[in-house]
Amino acid sequence: MWTLILIGLLGGLITGVSPCILPVLPVVFFAGGAKQPGSEPETTGGDVPAAKKPRVRNRRPYAVIGGLVLSFTVFTLLGSLLIKALHLPDDILRTIGLVVLSAVGLSLLIPPLERLLEKPFAKLPQRKVNPNSGGFALGLGLGLLYVPCAGPVLAAITIAAANGKIGVETVALTVAFAIGATAPLLVFALAGAKISERVGFFRRNNKKVRAAGGALMLLLAVALYLNLPDLLQRSLPNYTQALQEKVENNDAISKLRLSSLGDASNQGLDRCADNPNGQLRDCGPAPEFKNIDAWLNSPPLTMAGLKGKVVLVDFWTYSCINCQRSLPHIKDLYARYHTAGLDVVGVHTPEFAFEHDKNNVTAATAKLGIAYPVAIDNETSTFTNFRNQYWPARYLIDATGTVRYLKLGEGAYDQTETAVRQLLRQADPGVTLPAPGDLPDTTPTDQRTSRETYLSYGELPKTLAPGGTPPVLEKETGYRFPADVPPGKVALDGNWTIDYQKATAGPGAKLTLSYTAKSTNLVLAGQGTVTVSADGAPTRTVTVSGTPNLYRLTQTPDLHSGRLTLTLSPGLQAYSFTFD
Repeated sequence: MWTLILIGLLGGLITGVSPCILPVLPVVFFAGGAKQPGSEPETTGGDVPAAKKPRVRNRRPYAVIGGLVLSFTVFTLLGSLLIKALHLPDDILRTIGLVVLSAVGLSLLIPPLERLLEKPFAKLPQRKVNPNSGGFALGLGLGLLYVPCAGPVLAAITIAAANGKIGVETVALTVAFAIGATAPLLVFALAGAKISERVGFFRRNNKKVRAAGGALMLLLAVALYLNLPDLLQRSLPNYTQALQEKVENNDAISKLRLSSLGDASNQGLDRCADNPNGQLRDCGPAPEFKNIDAWLNSPPLTMAGLKGKVVLVDFWTYSCINCQRSLPHIKDLYARYHTAGLDVVGVHTPEFAFEHDKNNVTAATAKLGIAYPVAIDNETSTFTNFRNQYWPARYLIDATGTVRYLKLGEGAYDQTETAVRQLLRQADPGVTLPAPGDLPDTTPTDQRTSRETYLSYGELPKTLAPGGTPPVLEKETGYRFPADVPPGKVALDGNWTIDYQKATAGPGAKLTLSYTAKSTNLVLAGQGTVTVSADGAPTRTVTVSGTPNLYRLTQTPDLHSGRLTLTLSPGLQAYSFTFD
């Protein structure tokens, strides 16, 4: 918990000094010093008060930032759930934020409107309206409009919120991130307050200062409505990205992104995660299949009902190239050893939204020739119950229901088969086993092979080429290739709409990346074509049709380092690159 809070604070602080903070700085600065008329002693000229009155402490900066933290935290965690539950438009929260910002701006120009706006925040016993409540209202509005630069922390929060998996850790991380991200804003708000108190011009011209602040808020509302701040952010380098990734990319955040780790009864699985020699171990009782949406090729199964059998549980997802490479070995084990007492259960835990669709999973299961039972784990409950965080992952369970071996990721298929044979003999010493299989292991072993590259809003900044247009969330935007795309980096050109799952091509959409691999693959959906150019020369055209699926783009006999450029038909959806 404390690690997550510390990471949230540090990640928020880094975000708070990033280019994303720039559009709201002037508003917060003026809001900190824009006091309500009558809250300061009057002056008769110069800077000397006409009468000694108790100085009213200006708490408005704290009210502004307090409202921002509350609004950002609540609506980041619950906004998407509320919108879905109430069937509201997707942009309703942004619209409300713009209305609030405009109302506060007008209230600074028109004092009677300010008093009307502040009444809902006043306590009933008070004789006067709290002079800080307008600042709190402004903070609430800014919290709906403030979109920090995406990073692993914000991605973890967003994914947890979107899936409804909001626990104490997620709330603590969100609050810590919000506090860290708004701390620099508080400094500016306090600076505005101090200047308004100590500089005679501001005290003598309080009404004009308030009016200037109100006009600035109205201008910001118009600019946000027209998405003009995006132009500013695109023109500036993201000078905090490297530091942000260094702080936020860690095991604690990765685990949170996969929700909770399950109950305490299966912690023995942690002892078996590191097993390079493939030895059989006692990893504790096998967790149960939990919250399964549907079963394919089988009626519902339970661990209790499978006792007496050796069971291989394989976690996979159908668009994952790593899973597709491992499936022939899993199918071969099932075909070779099923009659000798081996059962295989494929647990399909989705990575993308389209993989939640039962029809997509059913079609992929049939296309891939999977005959053994498949459990659709859309809530990731079984995935989490097994303390898993990899695709693919194999858990081998003996006839007593104890996990004896696990392998995270691809490879080591001969070790898995050896473990299967040992457990089958333990279950039945007289069993007759077939000869071991001889399928080739195609797992990439060259560490130079490029890693999976996601084209989502949360992940794209990690691999975006320097100088490329920063991603804009859920709005069609024009992108331009930078002058250079370093190895392992990707860049966009033309019009694209990017969301938390994918990038959707618009007019003139192109994509380029520098890679090292024998083959490149891309998960695509929609209707259209992709023109593939390798190292500047057109090579082929790929026809895309239907729901998301994995498409092979290039293939070479040996490891190849090159530049790939794709031209996509408008409407095509691109999810992630994988490499062999």
